[in-house]
Amino acid sequence: MTSQRPGAVAAPEGSPDAGVPWHYGDPFSEQRTAVRSVAVVDRSHREVIAVPGADRLTWLHSLTSQHLTALPDGASTEALVLDVQGRVEHHAVLTDLDGTTWLDVEPGTAGPLLAYLRSMVFWSKVEPRDATAELAVLSVIGPDTARLVPETGALPGGGFVRPMPYPGVDLLVPRAELDAWWERLTSAGARPAGSWAFEALRAERLRPRLGVDTDERTIPHEVNWIGTAVHLDKGCYRGQETVAKVHNVGRPPRRMLLLHLDGSLDALPDTGDPVLLDGRVVGRVGTAARHHELGPIALALVKRSVPVDAQLIAGAEDRAVPAAVDPDSVPPDTPGLGREAARNLGR
Repeated sequence: MTSQRPGAVAAPEGSPDAGVPWHYGDPFSEQRTAVRSVAVVDRSHREVIAVPGADRLTWLHSLTSQHLTALPDGASTEALVLDVQGRVEHHAVLTDLDGTTWLDVEPGTAGPLLAYLRSMVFWSKVEPRDATAELAVLSVIGPDTARLVPETGALPGGGFVRPMPYPGVDLLVPRAELDAWWERLTSAGARPAGSWAFEALRAERLRPRLGVDTDERTIPHEVNWIGTAVHLDKGCYRGQETVAKVHNVGRPPRRMLLLHLDGSLDALPDTGDPVLLDGRVVGRVGTAARHHELGPIALALVKRSVPVDAQLIAGAEDRAVPAAVDPDSVPPDTPGLGREAARNLGR
């Protein structure tokens, strides 16, 4: 069991990563190893949905924001389910392999997503099911990943491996063999790392997380999901009108930014805490983490009108700390991909 692994420290009560290790005694060193060498992170709390059937790709194409009709066997991508106003309801990472499309999603979201999918089957030849008991997610991250596992393809004994959006791969392994895979990877040289390290590195890269960096009003343009989870050259899915309108106008009402937090206080804001400017609420805190190089950081959804050089307060009560916007995290006014798009403007 994950909680019985040597040195494993459980995530705090109420954390979205409850059920998997938070760290193994030295979260900053775990982050450095993940950046410089290779580390393995247990993300088996993520839930999995399987969609077999001859119509699976065309059916999912019609329901999600992603272009899936020509997804090659073994390929992976991301997709969203939006409501009629274009607000994000679900996010999934998809892999199509050997006649089945596998979707892994945030903890606690497989049930609602599966209920929606089943309600939309009608005459389509698909049989969506909860496959959380079948597969579990392990993430191997770092520049030395390739010496341990291949970049894509089926795994011996079941499951598959897919690339991540930054150096590393996800392995979806048979859940019954999770501990065996963990032992295999750590014995081969991958350092055990917890969700603390994974989340800090994700936040640095401006990668949003459903339910943490999003709220009930979030649209894809606000959190850098255009181009990764939303394909702009397709239509005819729920919420597409909002996506097209915001893309053409180029000005979503909010934007996700990276905040540098004052490290002199031993406090981090909670997810959902307000971001204040001159005493006015101008946003909400998403992911807050302690980064091995950047110190305390947070992703926050803030109003577009907030100046980049504003002196902000992030958090509430004894968690309120001064915060400053990382200018590299500011996307251009037209839809972009966060930090990399901002950097590309200067090239």
